[in-house]
Amino acid sequence: MSSSYSKIDSAPNDYKNKPFEELLNDLRAKLKLVFHDRANIDQLALRRGWPSFVLREIMSINPLSIAIPKEYGGRGGIVKENLGLLSTASYESLSLSLMFGINYALFLQPVGKYGQEELKAKVFKRFLEEKTMGGLMITEPSFGSDALNMQTSYIKEDNHYHLKGTKHWAGLTGWAEYWLLAARHKDESGNLERDIDFFVADVNEPEQQIIVEELYDNIGLYAIPYGKNHIDVKVPIQNRLQPQSSGIKMMLDLLHRSRMQFPGMGMGFIQRMLDEAIAHCKQRFVGGKSLFNYDQVQHRLSKLQASFTICSAMCVNSSESANLDADMSPHGLEANAIKSIITDLMQESAQSVVQLVGAEAYKIKHIAGRGMVDSRPFQIFEGSNDILYAQVTEGLIKLMKRAKENNLFQFLKSYSLTNHAIDYVKELMDFNLDMHMSQRKLVKMGRALGYTISMNYVLALAQKGFRKDLINSSLDVLKQEITKLMAGFSYQNKSLLVEDYQENSKWLNFTKA
Repeated sequence: MSSSYSKIDSAPNDYKNKPFEELLNDLRAKLKLVFHDRANIDQLALRRGWPSFVLREIMSINPLSIAIPKEYGGRGGIVKENLGLLSTASYESLSLSLMFGINYALFLQPVGKYGQEELKAKVFKRFLEEKTMGGLMITEPSFGSDALNMQTSYIKEDNHYHLKGTKHWAGLTGWAEYWLLAARHKDESGNLERDIDFFVADVNEPEQQIIVEELYDNIGLYAIPYGKNHIDVKVPIQNRLQPQSSGIKMMLDLLHRSRMQFPGMGMGFIQRMLDEAIAHCKQRFVGGKSLFNYDQVQHRLSKLQASFTICSAMCVNSSESANLDADMSPHGLEANAIKSIITDLMQESAQSVVQLVGAEAYKIKHIAGRGMVDSRPFQIFEGSNDILYAQVTEGLIKLMKRAKENNLFQFLKSYSLTNHAIDYVKELMDFNLDMHMSQRKLVKMGRALGYTISMNYVLALAQKGFRKDLINSSLDVLKQEITKLMAGFSYQNKSLLVEDYQENSKWLNFTKA
């Protein structure tokens, strides 16, 4: 990370006790300054990286202090505040929100929970005083979603651990000064053990420097550098995270908590898409009347607004259940459902605005066109949605087998994540579930279950007093989505790829003209 990003003058030490809404207002003021007054965010979108003043101004209010425990000078790591800041950032820039998310969920939170005392004191001091950044490296070129088979290894040598391997697609490649590195222990025979451990590398130290072999030309999220990294580092003993049981459970706790916080990034983004769509449709006239008055337009707008309500419900749920004290490792079904549904809704929201605006939105300078490209990788990183939906169903099947219940409705009626919503879709799910379904059906059922869980969150939000018309509209949209998925679920689709399709399939041979 260049010095222009890391050595920023410290802000006044009032961020710790300042009311949270004031901190959000400070951030909004900084975003207006850097994205609208001193620069134009639509022009910044055309370049990779940002001018140094952008992050200097934003980081001057110490936004990352939110993820740091109070005993180390931070605001306490309150998930509600994390999500609020992510949402405020994503209304203006999904890239900025993701930068915050990487630092919060993938570095500061795991270090705060599992780091040794000496490590935490040093790291948190640097974050607060020098406005540094940290990231996570798990993914490898040959082992993306198959993280358990990663080949990055470590051995213990005297008073340090020696790590070797290759990592890629780590957000903030070349920028972050701290990296949380995942590796497997290599035994004396040269074999890699099954468990996974995490180590913190400080690239400012001579033996901990990470070599960036290649920077990728990512097609979206231009502000964030991604690349391929060569790992050959020696980190002190105290830089190893200490799992409470196994390293794999520590990784699951880390990833599940991160996925539970995706709604924070989705919240501001979806609200921005909704606001842009409403404004455009009210001022655009087609065929002598406002676009806003067309039925299909209202259909799209109502779905966008339902996404806003669903995401709001998810944010409330995560604020209450994903705190740092909770062990999130057993909550894969819920975390995977939340991450997959919210990222699908983010992409669908941007697609809808592009459709409503038309050709003008098909520009990287337009918020909707940019949002369409920037939100797409959210459906892939931290677990491809197809994989996560299948895992949701597999988790459901395990729970049903354990409960010795075959009827889907009967099980979901007693399941805490769906017990209130299931009555709304009883006629769609009152059947015995095939415990040996095809993978494509696992994915479809996982998505239907994700929407049902989302409906449960919305109903819980209604009990807290959220406005009723938004609740009712989102319940209608959710039921419609579940209905479509369950109709497709009952259809026996067994289509397969025809590998030698080119034989007897040239259309020119079948026309009489």
